[in-house]
Amino acid sequence: MPTFDYVVIGGGTAGSVIASRLTEDPGTTVAVIEGGPSDVDRPEVLTLRRWLGLLGGELDYDYPTTPQPRGNSHIRHSRARVLGGCSSHNTLISFKPLPGDWDEWAQAGAEGWDAGAMDPYYERLRNNIVPVHEKDRNAIARDFVAAARTAAEVPLVEGFNQRPFHEGVGFFDLAYHPEDNKRSSASVAYLHPFLDRPNLHLMLETWAYRLELDGDRATGARVRTKDGEELLVEAAREVVVCAGAVDTPRLLMHSGIGPANDLEKLGIPVTLDLPGVGENLLDHPESVIVWETHGPIPENSAMDSDAGLFVRRNPESSGPDLMFHFYQIPFTDNPERIGYEKPAHGVSMTPNIPKPRSRGRLYLTSADPEVKPALDFRYFTDEDDYDARTLVDGIRLAREIARTEPLAGWLKREVCPGPEVTSDEELSAYARRVAHTVYHPAGTCRMGAADDREAVVDPQLRVRGLRGIRIADASVFPTMTAVNPMIAVLMVGEKCAELLGATPRNGGEA
Repeated sequence: MPTFDYVVIGGGTAGSVIASRLTEDPGTTVAVIEGGPSDVDRPEVLTLRRWLGLLGGELDYDYPTTPQPRGNSHIRHSRARVLGGCSSHNTLISFKPLPGDWDEWAQAGAEGWDAGAMDPYYERLRNNIVPVHEKDRNAIARDFVAAARTAAEVPLVEGFNQRPFHEGVGFFDLAYHPEDNKRSSASVAYLHPFLDRPNLHLMLETWAYRLELDGDRATGARVRTKDGEELLVEAAREVVVCAGAVDTPRLLMHSGIGPANDLEKLGIPVTLDLPGVGENLLDHPESVIVWETHGPIPENSAMDSDAGLFVRRNPESSGPDLMFHFYQIPFTDNPERIGYEKPAHGVSMTPNIPKPRSRGRLYLTSADPEVKPALDFRYFTDEDDYDARTLVDGIRLAREIARTEPLAGWLKREVCPGPEVTSDEELSAYARRVAHTVYHPAGTCRMGAADDREAVVDPQLRVRGLRGIRIADASVFPTMTAVNPMIAVLMVGEKCAELLGATPRNGGEA
């Protein structure tokens, strides 16, 4: 193998951005190590509305959750195994993080990551971010928006990214091309137009299982190809780890970088005692309330969850503290497991916790890099029961919306939890048992001040105690964004590329 200037581990949401920006300089060579195949010419990936069919399939790493005494132990965490990462796998709901999200990071020690400093990176994004097109605005979703506006007493929002908001209801902005429902994922926007660059070397279906270190300097990665060949890929300048909030800490720990006691118990030689690796595991848990409709729902949609609601229950909150996705399908995977039946036609509202207070942990159970790590999200374990109470409030508000015209006329009956479930205790038990994830794990290599011993990376994204290595993905989040985090990850990628010396040329998609 030749030596590259940069080795980017993970061709996902942030990795695609960084590889694209670095290779704008024809004198800079970049190798991208991606565990999955290309998304080029794969309509099942590139067609946004087919996202549900990707979950649990061949392009999903599909991580289980450890037993959750107060939550749902059956949640599977989808992580994409394909170029573009989770932006090739998710619904592409696109929110510019709210000013309070960035300012919270700066207050947590991430100097230079406040809202004012981060705003310019949004303008650089190459993705085609647009509101759900009129032709995709399903009639029942329109009526949800109208009913929620009345019941929740919130403003109608046309374009959530136009200005910061505390509450509101409307159709989402998506990173897609409405004319053909194709994704504007990180790979489509940042890599597809430039695949012929001679200085861009994509190593697809190649898995990085250990970092190569020379003393305190990262010099490359040990990888295994789909044919089983093991190679050393070396970086002359830096290694950039963009493997995501699950696989980035996993790779560090298998390289001896992490909590020394835990690594020693597994027989992994300790390179660097870094206790924060795997801690601060964040997510956006949500529950679900499902109604049967009087008949079929119109077919048109961008991706079957095109509209949403944000509420600020506490006026002192810096942003929304309750959120809903509105699904134009009966989303009953978890309720069915406890005995509910899926209606032939139905819709769902999913109360979501924008700023969850529970914190989890990711850890290894084996020294074998092939063994999946354990994900213990510790759902609903916060001391004041804030997270569970948020879902109870959400179910109660969802019922108010369902009783409000013009949505009420569509709905035949509440399927789950069912109108007989009314007390706070019953609603909490139901909400927690059927809770699911929106696939937003984050925080496991969190950023903090240079002298913060629990932080894994400093505000320049450099791994504490090492040279020649940075991390750029959702694992660096100090706290969870109140909104869906994909745009935040793209902006982390843009900022990392700049920290590495890249100068972006243009912001619009090629």
